[in-house]
Amino acid sequence: MQAAWRLHSGCAEPPSAYLPFVPETVPATMMLGGLSEAKPATPEIQHIVDQVKPEFERRQNQACAIFRAIVYKSQVVSGFIYFIKVQDSEDSFVHLKVLEGISPENRAPSLEGFQTGKTRDDPLTYF
Repeated sequence: MQAAWRLHSGCAEPPSAYLPFVPETVPATMMLGGLSEAKPATPEIQHIVDQVKPEFERRQNQACAIFRAIVYKSQVVSGFIYFIKVQDSEDSFVHLKVLEGISPENRAPSLEGFQTGKTRDDPLTYF
């Protein structure tokens, strides 16, 4: 098989020898395309939340005194999608869907969607 492959393609090995390809930036515990387990928010996730807060406030037509990331899940696509539970008042939470691209022109996080009226106990799910 490999000799025939080399003859017809000019490559040393068939494509199956190169699978699976996992970029170095993807944690070994994360399945490409799958949604990760919920993890406590990190300072990096809070930074993402801070960057999309103005867009959230504009869409909701309200200012948020509190906008604290609590937990998050992530998905690897052509960049990263983050689902983030955010506390937006003393007893109210929202779920944000944020896309962060990998190329320089779309690296800034963008708010793709959100769900309001959530509680601390509502699980983060794909939306």
